Amino acid sequence: MDVGQRVTAWRPAVDGIVEVLHATFTMHAYPMHTHGCWTLLVVDDGMIEYDLHRTRHGVLRSQVTLLPPDVAHDGRAASPDGFRKRVLYLDSTILDTGLIGAAVDAPNLTEPTLRRRVHLLHQALRQPGEGFAAQSRFALICEGLSRHLRPTPYVRPEPALARRLRGLLDERAVAGVTLETAARELDASPAHLVRSFTAAYGLAPHAYLTGRRIDEARRLLLRGVPAGQVAASTGFYDQPHLTRHFRRYLGVTPGRYAAGWPSRSTEARV
Repeated sequence: MDVGQRVTAWRPAVDGIVEVLHATFTMHAYPMHTHGCWTLLVVDDGMIEYDLHRTRHGVLRSQVTLLPPDVAHDGRAASPDGFRKRVLYLDSTILDTGLIGAAVDAPNLTEPTLRRRVHLLHQALRQPGEGFAAQSRFALICEGLSRHLRPTPYVRPEPALARRLRGLLDERAVAGVTLETAARELDASPAHLVRSFTAAYGLAPHAYLTGRRIDEARRLLLRGVPAGQVAASTGFYDQPHLTRHFRRYLGVTPGRYAAGWPSRSTEARV
C-alpha cells in the first residue's frame, strides 16, 4: 500500500449494510464511477471534493453525505494533507428509489444528531456482540435519511408499544432478539420501536438490554461464578464483551467486582 494510505473494509452482520470501509488517503483520487448501492459517508479529518451528476460538492467533518445508487461520482482530497473517512455501503432497497433524485440534488446533510448517530453506528460495528446496538442506530439513521429527503408527518412515540418491547427484552435478555424480529412481532417499524422505547424509558432499547444483563452478571459474580461462565450465561458475546460493558457501567472489571472489599490490612498498604 502507498505511504499515507490505509484501508480497512469488512462486511458486518447487520441486514442492509453491504460493506463498511474506513480509509485514509493522501494522494489517491477516485475516478468517475458508480455503485449499485447507497453510499453513506462521513469525513473525520480533512475535506473531500467530488462531482456528482456534473455538480461539484465538498464534504466537511460536520456533514453526512448520502450518494445514491447508479449515479456517477468521483472523489479526491481538497488539500495536500488528504482525508480520513468512514463509509457505509447500504443495500439499494434500504431507501425508496424515489428518493434518488432528492439525494442527487442535496447529497450533503448538516444535521449534528444524524452525524453523531453515524459515528456511534461505526463504533458498534467495530465491536463484537454489539449487533442489537448497531441495528437500533441503523434504524434511526435510515428513518432520518428518508425524512430528510422526503419530509413526512411526525409519528408520536407510543408508551404501550414501549412496554411491549420492554417485556420482550426482559423475556429474551439472555438469548437476545434482533430489532427486525422485534419489529415484526410487535407490528411496528424498527425506528418507531426505538423512538417509542427511548421516549418512555429515557434510554435506547439496546442500552436497556445491556443494563439487564449487567444486573444479572453482578448477581452471578457475587455467587462465585467465573467471569467466562457469567458472560455466556447473561447473553454477552464473550468475556471481553462482558468486561468492556461491566467496566463502563461500574468502573471496575468483573474480577475486581467479584473480589469484594479489600481487607483492612490491604487498605493500609494502598
